[in-house]
Amino acid sequence: MMRRYLSIAIFMSGLMIPAKAQLLPNLGGQRTGISNLQFLKIGVGARGAALGDAMVALANDASASYWNPAGLTLNASNSVLISHTEWLAGLKHDFAGVVYHVSPDDILSLSVISLASDDMEITTETNPSGTGMYFSYSDVAFGISYGRKMTSQFSFGTTIRYVQENLDVLKMKAVLFDLGTYYTMGPGSLRFGVAVSNFGPDIAPRGDLTLLDGSRVDSYQKFSPPTSFRIGIAFEPYQDASNKVTMSFQLNHPNDNAENIRIGAEYAWSNWLFLRAGVKRTIGEPFLGIDRKSADDLSFGVGVVSSLDFTVASFDYAYTHFNELGAVHRISLGLTY
Repeated sequence: MMRRYLSIAIFMSGLMIPAKAQLLPNLGGQRTGISNLQFLKIGVGARGAALGDAMVALANDASASYWNPAGLTLNASNSVLISHTEWLAGLKHDFAGVVYHVSPDDILSLSVISLASDDMEITTETNPSGTGMYFSYSDVAFGISYGRKMTSQFSFGTTIRYVQENLDVLKMKAVLFDLGTYYTMGPGSLRFGVAVSNFGPDIAPRGDLTLLDGSRVDSYQKFSPPTSFRIGIAFEPYQDASNKVTMSFQLNHPNDNAENIRIGAEYAWSNWLFLRAGVKRTIGEPFLGIDRKSADDLSFGVGVVSSLDFTVASFDYAYTHFNELGAVHRISLGLTY
């Protein structure tokens, strides 16, 4: 079994070999910047962020409605998850989700994602210091997810998400879909997850703009949502009564950028203290060193779980390093009921 895990890890790491020996080519440079609704690419939950977003085969709480809705079947408890992120440029990113078991094999989840800014003063070519008028920017996505455990090894799930983006007088609205599957491969702890996220029609803003010369614009170009195909595996290379090490490898194929790989590692002590780390790399970039084609590269985090009289509570923190823009901090609170 250890040889099997090692072979998989070597194969996934081989995707990162640069230059001519690379197993998968970098095909996405020419696709950069061709989708809208970019806030949907921001991961939810501090655990996922700490693990480098390598969650398609790991997510088992309300965050699974974002990562892979099939993962909603992995936890027998109803649960709530709330997450807050101090995002870049003063933006606030928040997630809230609730999971409810309709039956042992059927699970529903409701979730909301938001990204918002404070009011910003309008500037123009003739008033670069500000006009005294203000505008705001906000994104919101409401999702309903369904997960179904088909067998003891196989599950599937789907999320339907209503999305709206507001930028002053311009608005974008869309209905998007996620679809995911999860399979416990066995023997051992090896599991496999696949998800397609943010699938839907091309979208254009709506609204009337008045330009500086007084002309009006009310027609805009359409762009696709940020659809992404994720495939990943997870397993425990070591586990005993008090210690558990979990590894996760994931390959992402986005429609608007290069293929990239995510690797996450989690150490659990006595099932209450968790230490996490993650690496993000663009296909073709070196595994060690700076990934010059990715905005963020490394992440770290910690989590604690405590059993209370009425619930099991979890608190998680994640730090993500951005190569040019600094750092991002996330916190999450999870409760079971």
